[in-house]
Amino acid sequence: MVKAANSRGTAPGTPPRTRVLVVGGGYVGMYTALRLQRKLRSGEAEVTVVSPEPYMTYQPFLPEAAAGSISPRHVVVPLRRVLDKCRIVIGEVQRVDHAKRTATVTTLATADEGTGAQEIEYDEIVLAPGSVSRTLPIPGLADYAIGFKTVEEAIGLRNHVIEQMDIASSTRDPALRDAALTFVFVGGGYAGVEALGELEDMARYAARYYHNVKPEDMKWVLVEASDHILPEVGPELGVYTIRELRRRNIDVRLETRLESCENRVAVLSDGARFPTRTIVWTAGVKPHPVLAASDLPRNERGRLACTAFLTVDGVEHAWAAGDAAAVPDITAAEPGRECAPNAQHAVRQAKVLADNLLASLRGELLTEYAHKYAGSVASLGFHKGVAHIYGRKLKAYPAWLMHRTYHLSRIPTFNRKMRVLAEWTLSGLFKREIVSLGSLEHPRAEFELAAGHGHRHPPPPPAPTPPQDSQG
Repeated sequence: MVKAANSRGTAPGTPPRTRVLVVGGGYVGMYTALRLQRKLRSGEAEVTVVSPEPYMTYQPFLPEAAAGSISPRHVVVPLRRVLDKCRIVIGEVQRVDHAKRTATVTTLATADEGTGAQEIEYDEIVLAPGSVSRTLPIPGLADYAIGFKTVEEAIGLRNHVIEQMDIASSTRDPALRDAALTFVFVGGGYAGVEALGELEDMARYAARYYHNVKPEDMKWVLVEASDHILPEVGPELGVYTIRELRRRNIDVRLETRLESCENRVAVLSDGARFPTRTIVWTAGVKPHPVLAASDLPRNERGRLACTAFLTVDGVEHAWAAGDAAAVPDITAAEPGRECAPNAQHAVRQAKVLADNLLASLRGELLTEYAHKYAGSVASLGFHKGVAHIYGRKLKAYPAWLMHRTYHLSRIPTFNRKMRVLAEWTLSGLFKREIVSLGSLEHPRAEFELAAGHGHRHPPPPPAPTPPQDSQG
């Protein structure tokens, strides 16, 4: 174990600067550090941000990135450019010992150094590690499913969908063709519905360039365990969304669960069986594991117990917000409600958290976080969407336009806003790109082939021929 270097009290006669450690580079982490670097006085504090990735991902744009409407590099914001006055450490926090004010961190160099993880000391800590996909012990899920939470997953899924269309176009095996053209999405929340809507729209458009693949040849299945989808937009728009998806021949199955996906066959609780090469898992998230590896109090769902001031309840010098924090919603009519773990709250919480941390350093009064939920917007494909904003319900093109307008206003930095706007403008003037860059997932494959090392792509695991019956 080694201790990381810090600049505490380097100049003689100068009081030591407060060391602020921000865990996570997502919405809360990036926006908190950004506000701190703007408002901190010279020499008042030093801010260290530890993030597993060198960028913040604007997740509401992942479906459009998967559909090819936005370039992947414009969905992310580079931390080093935006947080130029902060120290950025690309690594994972493995453990937080708040009693000793230390965080144990592994970096990209940890394995090569051979000296083990490093300890970063701090005076104030902001915990914003976000969440990870919540999975269930379903047979075959870990082997065949893909998530939809990162930009890598979004682009990998886009490449995969187009690759399946290529397989279906070239195979002479009817069972393989059927499996390649069957796409199963599990989870009827924002991630699942938006990803399904955008990718189905993209695949429908791409089918015009295949001589033997038609939109009606593809099966798109949405599996949801509850009796409704998109609960954030309300029951009326949820029913409209189901009707709109079914009008596009998308099979929406409510009160249904995925029971198995072994051997690339999706078996549902209603008895249906779908041979498929594509299973997308978007059935919820859970708190980041680092929270369990800390000595800070958590609630029954594993999130940090917080106050309305965004401090960790009963603990000094610890702050939290976003997916990792159970923040009381003081605007709710019924007591005991918590703020939803979404981007709308996270961005606003980051502002209050940064201001309260500064107020704490300066001996000033703290402010409670209070934000009444403004509503939700969701895209269902090109020119399709639903929105429930300040009590107003929008459908189809107006909702889609509201979705784009709202998220364009929220994506960080003027640079990103202009790049996204330019891409949207160009996509309206020219045809959609449908190319698959599968080689990005295996960049050394071509060289290995030339060097005589086996296959162009890693061979898939062997699987028995799937059954012919797809309806159970």
